[in-house]
Amino acid sequence: MDSKQSPVTIPALKQMKRDGKKIFGLVAWDFQIAQIADRAGVDIVSVGDSVGVNLWGHANPLEVTMEEMIIVCKAVRRGVKRALVSCDFPFGPLQEGADAAVRAAIRLVKEAGADIIKLDGAANFPEAVTAITRAGIPVWAQFGLTPQTAMEFGIPYSAQSAPGAQVPEGMTTKFVEQARRLEKAGAVLLDFTNSGPMAGPAVVDAVRVPVIGGFGGGPWLDGRVRMAHAAIGYAASAIEKPGTYANVAKTTLDALTALGEDVRAARQIKY
Repeated sequence: MDSKQSPVTIPALKQMKRDGKKIFGLVAWDFQIAQIADRAGVDIVSVGDSVGVNLWGHANPLEVTMEEMIIVCKAVRRGVKRALVSCDFPFGPLQEGADAAVRAAIRLVKEAGADIIKLDGAANFPEAVTAITRAGIPVWAQFGLTPQTAMEFGIPYSAQSAPGAQVPEGMTTKFVEQARRLEKAGAVLLDFTNSGPMAGPAVVDAVRVPVIGGFGGGPWLDGRVRMAHAAIGYAASAIEKPGTYANVAKTTLDALTALGEDVRAARQIKY
């Protein structure tokens, strides 16, 4: 992919939806992966709050701080020239109200260089979506099937998040309503988690903005976003299991083991 192509814009993503072209997003947290993603032709590089667990070693994503999100978003911003850079809110500002959400969004744009702000659980906070949009900051709003919404319908979350799972008609109606509400609130992109092949297409057809899926998405959406480190098998857990497109963790383990053997054997190391 030619990284010298014109920069990606939000109107361009909307045109891709109209043209039936799939949008490609990757989650990244560092300068090097951001550069590689940009060269690969990614449309959106998303700085996800999953960085808290995967880079900082937090026990859960809720522990990541605004300062940590700003640090990693600044690193990604430096590595991206063409793609849009999205940054997640850490847990807190969205839940504290619209004013706090606007202040946080302004920080992520001014200090971290984000092009668009991603709000997890946005379906419960449409007023914050509107407030951030009025401040001139584009919003990528997340909604979808979670353990809480699954319980409302008395269905097992794990079953519904499996590929090919059928979402009940009542839930499809609920998600279509949420998507339309978020679009009306001003969201320029939607992230529909665990969409399923029934609710997913219904939501895509119900709104004019692109609907992209991360966890539990599928080809029925306007595009997909995947964590780059998971796609290349970078995490330490990939040593024991194959990666989806590569197993960088196993390659890294083998390389570092070989380096250690050269050092201990007093051999010249490779540069």
